[in-house]
This record gives sequence, C-alpha cells and structure tokens, in this order.
Amino acid sequence: MRKFLTAIIVLAIIGLVVFWFVTMPKTIGAEALAAGYTPDLKNGQEMFNAGGCAGCHTTAGQKERLKLGGGMALKSPFGTFYAPNISPDKQNGIGNWSELDFVNAVQRGVGADGQHLYPALPYTSYQRMHVKDVRDMFAYIKTLPAEATPDKAHEIGFPFNVRRLLGGWKFLYMDNKEYAADPAHDAEWNRGGYLVEGPGHCAECHSPRDPMGGIVTASRFAGGKNMDGPGWIPNITPHADGIKWSKDDMTNFLETGQTPEFDSAGGSMAEVIENMSRLTADDRKAMAAYLVTLPPRPGKKPAVAAKK
Repeated sequence: MRKFLTAIIVLAIIGLVVFWFVTMPKTIGAEALAAGYTPDLKNGQEMFNAGGCAGCHTTAGQKERLKLGGGMALKSPFGTFYAPNISPDKQNGIGNWSELDFVNAVQRGVGADGQHLYPALPYTSYQRMHVKDVRDMFAYIKTLPAEATPDKAHEIGFPFNVRRLLGGWKFLYMDNKEYAADPAHDAEWNRGGYLVEGPGHCAECHSPRDPMGGIVTASRFAGGKNMDGPGWIPNITPHADGIKWSKDDMTNFLETGQTPEFDSAGGSMAEVIENMSRLTADDRKAMAAYLVTLPPRPGKKPAVAAKK
C-alpha cells in the first residue's frame, strides 16, 4: 500500500509539473525585434485594415472607426467576451505597452501583464503574420486618438475564467509559425495566402469549431455557426456547397460587398468589407487569387439570395 501511495504521489507531482510547463505563457523574445527598424506607417495601416481591428475594437454605435475604445460584445458558447480598448490611452488603452508587449499579444495571445489572452482575439491566425508587419501595425495604432473608455469585464464562468488553462488550449491549437510561402505558386497567390491566413483571419469565422472551440482543420473555410446570433457563416470554398466565383468576382466582392448574384454582404460581413475596401487594389486581387483556389470542402450551403 505504501508503494502504491508513493507512486500516486510521484505521478501527481509529475502531472503538476507537466501541467505547469504546458500551460505556461510562451512569448517572443526581444531578439525577434530586428535592430535598425523604421516603422512603415502605410504598411501598418494596411495591416490594421486587413486585420479588421476597427471592426471589433470600436465602441457600439460609434461612427468614428479609428477611435478604438473597445467594448464590442463577442458571444461564444463559453461566455461573452468584450473587446478591449487598444487606443494609445495610457490609463485604459495600450499607451504604456512596449512594442514587444504588442507583438506578444497579437502573435502569442499573451498580454502585457504576462497572462494568457482569450482567443476571441484571433491570434491563432495572427501568429502567421510577420513580426515587422505587427510592429508597423503598432506604430500606426499609436498615431490614432487616445480613448479613455475603460475595459469591460468578460462574462464567463468557471472553468473558462481560469486563464492558465488557455496554455493547454494553445498547446492543442497553436504552432507559433509564421506564414510560409508555397514555391508552387506565384508571388500574388502567396501574398493573398498571407493576408487570408494571417491578418485577414478569414478562417476564424468561415470554419466550424470543435467542442473546445478550435477550428476543425478538415473543414477549414467550409462554413461555421454564427457566434453572434442565428444563422450560418457560409462555406467559401469552391465546392457545390460553397461559392464558385471567379477571381474577378471575388475581387469585386472584397471591394464592394456585391456578389455575382446581385446580392450584398450583410451583418458582420458588411464591416469586413468596410475594412477590405480600404486595402490596396493589388492586395484585394491577391486575396481573391488565393480564396478561389481553396480546397473544395463540403459544408452547409449558404442561404439562397432573394430575388430582386
């Protein structure tokens, strides 16, 4: 009996040690920030728009898209998350954050206080971004107005309010790798792949999720449940259940929100188009080049557009 109890205690200690290391916040070191860097504000604005920052971090009902006081409610099966203030305000925003703090928040989901951030911030996609682009984004955000709006506390219960557990979630769903160009495709396609898979985080909404909230890899881009209300986010792969658009059709949609069927983007997608329309024409074309070549995957068909 003594040997049995000893073995149980040893295993428990080993389990706790493994849990501690697996769930520990993993961060990018200062060495990743190349010396001699000069911010490119134009690129920072492009990344800001591609990332849809204004879509979540503005205050509800606000007309000015560059006042990033936060407060938008993001509903999920695990509770309601509220987008934080990411304006340059030093008390309620990120005005006191260092560049490295911002990089780690965006690419590793770790806040300036060293705690895990919830994946309502789509860092599972943002991890694909190049560090320079994240630095440029931070430099651009610092040029925007400071907003004094305090953050609103998330409405989540136990055990989801135990942030340490997010380390285990990240262990399952993050690999901390930047986007790698595919030599089988040209520069335009790879630029589109980077924007779609990284800052654009298109898969975060257009994919189904498993019970733990992770994207179902085999059904990536094949549509998913609308977290903010009823309905279904459509399958955007070139499958019979999805959309078979030409590159020109997709490019036009990203700029205007108009579909080839003469319908228009609504709901949260209208906000996405607001951001996409601000990208350069070349970047919209690149995203379209990538999106129309996604692997066709079955998924719930989108609603038929009403005839006009």
